[in-house]
Amino acid sequence: MSYPTSATLYKAAAAAGGGSAVVLVINATKRAEIISTTAFTQLVAPLAQILALALITGLYLAFGRRAGRFGLVAYLFNAFALVTLVGVEFVINLVFAELPTSTVDALRDGPLGIALTVASISFLTGTIAFAVAMFRTRELPAMPLAIYAIGAVPVSFRAFVPEVALDLGLLALAVGAGWLGAWFYQRAAATTTPSNTPFPLTPSAGHAA
Repeated sequence: MSYPTSATLYKAAAAAGGGSAVVLVINATKRAEIISTTAFTQLVAPLAQILALALITGLYLAFGRRAGRFGLVAYLFNAFALVTLVGVEFVINLVFAELPTSTVDALRDGPLGIALTVASISFLTGTIAFAVAMFRTRELPAMPLAIYAIGAVPVSFRAFVPEVALDLGLLALAVGAGWLGAWFYQRAAATTTPSNTPFPLTPSAGHAA
């Protein structure tokens, strides 16, 4: 069985981080009414979480396993949270957007409201835990991890914070994801892994970024 090289993994994670950042910026500017809400902007909104899932998977495969059991649990929990947020984004952008406010409020008062709350809390705790796990590897730059984790706070509490705070949270997530994507791209360009060498399946000793 063949496995992707380190450079291939880094490039894939870089593309995912950059793509997630672009969609997050679109979501933020749409909410701020800087750009118009269209069928396109509604349809692409969930791609931010889908691409973020690809990014954290790349982070975990490349470095997260060095964080041990905590890193694995943090990754799985964060992945679960991002999967649930994909559903949330579909509901908000493709269902709630077509319903009157009274109907949306009624839906939020039922089981759907509980599901949305669980998704938000999971995203907050999962993101912070994963950022801490990645920081503990001492392989990644701390600043984009911190910015990404901070951005998760207002996004998780979107029902309770002002619109401007939510927009800033989305932009912070975009900066963090984009920064990590750019870092991965630079790492791919600088890697000395031969093209025919598969990405190692077992964690190795840490090395300086």
